[in-house]
Amino acid sequence: MAPVRVNAVIQARMSSTRLPGKVLRDLGGLPVLGWVVRAVREAASVGEVVVATSDDASDDPVAEAAAGFGAHVVRGPLDDVLARFLLAVDAHPCDAVLRITADCPLHDPVLLDQVVGLWLADPALHYASTTLVRTLPRGYDAEVVRTDVLREQARVPRGPHREHVTSGVYTDPAHRCAGVVAAPPADDLRVTLDTEQDAAVIAGVVAAIGRAGWREVVAHLRAHPELAALNAEVEQVRP
Repeated sequence: MAPVRVNAVIQARMSSTRLPGKVLRDLGGLPVLGWVVRAVREAASVGEVVVATSDDASDDPVAEAAAGFGAHVVRGPLDDVLARFLLAVDAHPCDAVLRITADCPLHDPVLLDQVVGLWLADPALHYASTTLVRTLPRGYDAEVVRTDVLREQARVPRGPHREHVTSGVYTDPAHRCAGVVAAPPADDLRVTLDTEQDAAVIAGVVAAIGRAGWREVVAHLRAHPELAALNAEVEQVRP
């Protein structure tokens, strides 16, 4: 039997409506995208790492940077993220995809291995994630979805599932899903990058403790509530 292969696909674009260019913002001397690619490459259970960006000229810098960080690059429609994921699995075949967004620079390779390992333990699962029951801070979102299930989603020609990629999977009771949960919960915290307030929190964490696992990040924010408060009122605008 051929080994089961999980590739990571990182979606990235420059044209964020809330914080344009955020994926290439400097964070401790390295662009945010570089932090993400580095973390994913350090996950032992991940095969190829692919950055899926758009074919719009505004994303030329994303493609160039991703290649410089050692990731493969695929480019597709700006407003059809699912189509970009399908291009990624066509170019780099795999049994399942680890979906990552490029605005989460503090990803923990150990946590990524945990969610991939959950799926590897039962490949009959259609979907596994850290967000099915949210107990971790925003910014540690990682999803594994089987490639055949992704292709099924592509049969829907338009709508929000084309943007959110996996929402048509975990909201459908016909699909078998499982999740990684943490205790005590820390889902009130944010280390994802959507606003200047988020940038201040993430920069504060990096300045204080550098690269660290998610538990260390949570412990630091609990110990410094004034830092966590900087983005406590930011509303999430996507799943």
